[in-house]
Amino acid sequence: MDEVTGAQLIAESLKTQKVEYMFGIVGVPIIEVAMAAQAAGIKYVGMRNEQAACYAASAVGYITGRPGACLVVSGPGLIHALGGMANANMNCWPVLVIGGSSDRNQEAAGAFQEFPQAVRTSIYGRPGAVYVDIAGDMVNAKVERDKVREVSCCPPPPVSLAPSAAAEEALSVLKAAKTPLVIIGKGAAYSRAEAVLMEFVEESGLPFLPTPMGKGVLPDDHPSCVAAARSRALLQADVVLLLGARLNWMLHFGLPPRFNPHVKIIQVDLCAEEMGNNVKARVALLGDVGAVVSQALALKGTLPMNYYTVFHHISQLLPRDCIIVSEGANTMDIGRTMLNNYLPRHRLDAGTFGTMGVGLGFAIAAAAVETTRIKPQRVVCVEGDSAFGFSGMEVETMCRYNLPVIIIVVNNNGIYSGVDADTWKEMAKMGDLTSVAPPVSLLPEARYDEVMTAFGGRGFLVRTAEELRDALQLCLTDWERPSLLNVLIDPSSDRKQQEFPWLTRSNL
Repeated sequence: MDEVTGAQLIAESLKTQKVEYMFGIVGVPIIEVAMAAQAAGIKYVGMRNEQAACYAASAVGYITGRPGACLVVSGPGLIHALGGMANANMNCWPVLVIGGSSDRNQEAAGAFQEFPQAVRTSIYGRPGAVYVDIAGDMVNAKVERDKVREVSCCPPPPVSLAPSAAAEEALSVLKAAKTPLVIIGKGAAYSRAEAVLMEFVEESGLPFLPTPMGKGVLPDDHPSCVAAARSRALLQADVVLLLGARLNWMLHFGLPPRFNPHVKIIQVDLCAEEMGNNVKARVALLGDVGAVVSQALALKGTLPMNYYTVFHHISQLLPRDCIIVSEGANTMDIGRTMLNNYLPRHRLDAGTFGTMGVGLGFAIAAAAVETTRIKPQRVVCVEGDSAFGFSGMEVETMCRYNLPVIIIVVNNNGIYSGVDADTWKEMAKMGDLTSVAPPVSLLPEARYDEVMTAFGGRGFLVRTAEELRDALQLCLTDWERPSLLNVLIDPSSDRKQQEFPWLTRSNL
């Protein structure tokens, strides 16, 4: 007859629940539990203080996503572990504290079936500490194995999404922000959200600030990390996107003088109780950080791109040795910081005189020179739609001489900003457009790509990041003729607010 002890059942139950690490200080009656854990394949680390043991077990829960076990004796041992349990609860880290208590008269080992529920409680919803009390006489009691009911491992926590309407509202608030900031907390780290967060930050161009334990979710040396200007970033942000971070003392409770008194908070958190804590959230998104950010990315794909999204993807694809020609208002200004050069005399823009209309002429000159070289380099001309209009007919010259220039028109329907097609139609109903149309507006969604195709070049109408990447990659392989990418962006898209805007100030 195969018999097992209570200690063996405890260890096997923990192993079934994918508990791989145990920390503690042994004593009667839980010495046999530690030995059985080792026999079951669980790594046991003997500590010198129950508080430190609980800290270690909870840290394992954060690092691995499955709770570590902390083994303590009753009385003072459990009391010492309370500090670690409190810390785990505040950090939202899963941990199982297993304590041995005095004997009880108990004939069966049914209590061991509680381990799946204990693990589930520690990792589902808001993670935290769970205490399991084991009667001393159960540790060495024996039971026939065939009388023990097997319980399967509890699955990983279900991943929850925010309501679609709330996610759409959050994107609208971010879109309207002048100085947005993303704050990345340890909730994002626990969510394993690093890959989707990288995609989100790089596509949006939003600056981010990690909390102390949110560091490393995205690299500290990422160009969008503003940790070196933390105080200024917090104070100047008009919209803050909280990703698994809490407005507690480490973030100055989200209040002035460290925060803008009119800041709008978009809060993403797994715990409903955290919503609106200290500062009322403009938008509350209850759900897993990684899942909600993925949800936002999917919705964002249906929205128009902005300058920063466009330049992010262009910068990833341009050859390091290409010649960049750039002109426009926002297009040239933003391009100067986001489109890098690595070789001398490979940058041509409006220059000292600030002349608009130079771009296509410069691009033709560069392409003409490059065609004489043994290893010609690509010429890429990045234009605002207004700037393109000054000399757009020069695409005929490019086609006539088969100059393989790639023109990228960043089209926001205007000079600095424009209006969308629907708004334009509504304005036309109001009366003479010469009286009602904003002076900065141009014809919405003008088909500059068709100007290029009319003369035999390649033209592409681009609305999404995927279309932009596909078209640009294709154009970079074509050395036979010029190409034009007409990239439609949000008409209200603008450059980030400048601290010293004396050169470009306007009442608009």
